[in-house]
Amino acid sequence: MDTNRDLNYRLYIQREEAFKRTSFQSEFDRYRDIASGNTKKVMQNFEEIKKDYSKGKGVLSDDPTKNVRYHFIISTAITSRMCIEAGMNHNVAYTLSDIYIRRADKCNSGSDIVEMLGEMFLDYTQRMNEIKKNNAASIHVRHCIDYIYEHLQEKLTVRDTAKYLKISPTYLSRLFTKETGMGFRKFILNAKINTAKNMIADPSLSFLEISLSLGFSSQSAFITAFKNLTGKTPGEFRSGVHYLPQSLCTAAESM
Repeated sequence: MDTNRDLNYRLYIQREEAFKRTSFQSEFDRYRDIASGNTKKVMQNFEEIKKDYSKGKGVLSDDPTKNVRYHFIISTAITSRMCIEAGMNHNVAYTLSDIYIRRADKCNSGSDIVEMLGEMFLDYTQRMNEIKKNNAASIHVRHCIDYIYEHLQEKLTVRDTAKYLKISPTYLSRLFTKETGMGFRKFILNAKINTAKNMIADPSLSFLEISLSLGFSSQSAFITAFKNLTGKTPGEFRSGVHYLPQSLCTAAESM
């Protein structure tokens, strides 16, 4: 669909109304304050935004409440991605985004959504502050660990992971060992076995299914690796795991 006619008309109206958008730089400076964990600055920014929330923003809907809700969604999406770039786990960032967008969807007034915007900004900022204060690992290592857990079923190498992170394999290997206390391959094996422990708790999964889903070359290779790290075979470990009978699981899920 050709949008030129509509675009030219909207630009004309904006000129006639002397409409001026918020500058790109100032807008992203505010998101960078969130990603840096600067709680004080973020709350100051929000107080300024709240004075005239529509100032510098385009019209996304003729319905005032929907217009605010759409801008809220955009702000939440950008915030989550800026925080991921700064070191927040992507599953945490995206799920938090989902939570706030669903909450905004239930709001009946634009003012309620604006108040929630401040809550959302502060939530992400405080989480980023904790990440920077308590987690000494570099952003590269945190992203590397996320990547490992997302690709446990694959044959991961330092070279391929470094390529994904756009850094040198030698640098990643040295940094990873320094900050995690173990080599890249050993960390992956530990991650696979720890994941296997959770999977073994599900009696419906066979050891062959578990070994294949975690990228082991065979069931015997999985059993050997599991026993070397835990001192027990998968069968011995499963016999010691307490889980609800399937009938009770089904009943619990239906409650």
